[in-house]
Amino acid sequence: MDRRRFIKRGVLASAGVGLGVNSLLSSCVKANDRIVLALVGSGGRGLGCIINCCKINENVTIKTVCDVNSTKLAKAASAVEKELGYRPGVTAEMKEIFDDRDIDAVWVATPEHWHSLAAIWACQAGKDVYVEKNPTINIFEGRKLVEATKKYKRIVQVGFQNRSAPYGFTARDYIAEGKLGKIVTVKCYNMLGGGKWNESPEAPVPGWLDWDKWLGPAPMRPFSPSIVSEDGRGGWLSYWAYSGGGLADDASHVMDLCRLVIGNPPHPKSVYGWGGNHVFGGTRETPEFQSIVYDFGEYTLSCDNAYATNYMTKTPNDIRYDISKFPNWRNNATRTEIYGTEGLMYLGRHGGGWQVLGPKNEIVAQDGGIMPDNEHQINFIESLRSRKQPNGDVEECHRSATLVHLGNIAYRVGNKQLIFDPETEKITNDAVADKLARGSYRKGYEVPEKV
Repeated sequence: MDRRRFIKRGVLASAGVGLGVNSLLSSCVKANDRIVLALVGSGGRGLGCIINCCKINENVTIKTVCDVNSTKLAKAASAVEKELGYRPGVTAEMKEIFDDRDIDAVWVATPEHWHSLAAIWACQAGKDVYVEKNPTINIFEGRKLVEATKKYKRIVQVGFQNRSAPYGFTARDYIAEGKLGKIVTVKCYNMLGGGKWNESPEAPVPGWLDWDKWLGPAPMRPFSPSIVSEDGRGGWLSYWAYSGGGLADDASHVMDLCRLVIGNPPHPKSVYGWGGNHVFGGTRETPEFQSIVYDFGEYTLSCDNAYATNYMTKTPNDIRYDISKFPNWRNNATRTEIYGTEGLMYLGRHGGGWQVLGPKNEIVAQDGGIMPDNEHQINFIESLRSRKQPNGDVEECHRSATLVHLGNIAYRVGNKQLIFDPETEKITNDAVADKLARGSYRKGYEVPEKV
């Protein structure tokens, strides 16, 4: 097949996927069996996703919404009523959801430091789980989440939605068929904008927030308006106690899709990480810029992660939702570059598709793609009914999350190279680093050694 015919076929095939939500629905559920969901963490992302999931799947409802922010909780209940025509119950106690026998699955969309513990508690209560990225805040609890999923025979879908992107599958097949040649090196980018960030002074805990429950597994500390917002996202991504920073937030999507496309490699043998707040300064704990290199034996994978490059742009929505358009790769903030002996593949995140360049900068193959939220949510509900493993398989997503943790730990212990044992998931050349990989928990909120 010549180059032009290959390109045309790829675009047309993806167009069928991009325009085919109705056909996905018809194949998804012959559903007389009702699925009852509950939401834990009612911010914009979690609320929007769970409402959309109910709209695009048959016979799926939301019974209860949980949040320790009373303002967000009330707004979430009103949003469900407006969009779906009924008002869900509300609670500030997630264990009420776990104890409710009517609820089949829990949608966990809290800040990251709560993700794995809430998901493990849900599994122990016999609930299936959709848990947003990054699924974990350290390597230890990732392994515990995998163990809980298996022990309690639960469906756990991680919110790495690119794992349901049709264009991700075609990119994977293109590489698996040897058309890119042997992989030489892989480069992931998450080059976002930013500015100087300083923590606001301590303040009394506002009446709309249960601060103790919000902290949960994290250490007790005074409240700051910099951490939690009444009706916005808040600044918790700037703190190690609650997140992995930008590497866990956006770069995790880039590296997870990259891992899928290159064949889901096992853990790396080592990592070198560098970073710091050398651009704007300020009191942010998570760095303004990081540059990380992972050793996968026959090739390296690198990730550059920034809150400092204001001229770079994420793939705009007119491209994210148009199967026929591709990003300007040169200034695309969230691209992956896969260098093979036969060509260079550019890969988009959350839509944007992929293109392969050969000699003389010619496009030799491509496939368009759009934002895969619908596909991922449909796959979750299909998995609940079929009991087949979902696309966002917790084991593979744990390996992707481990890249985040290794990169951050290498920075936190002084910009070092760390040796990693893939079998034991231990860092073998730095005791402080290995302790960070294990994490610690406040009393009453521990992730148990035996789940």
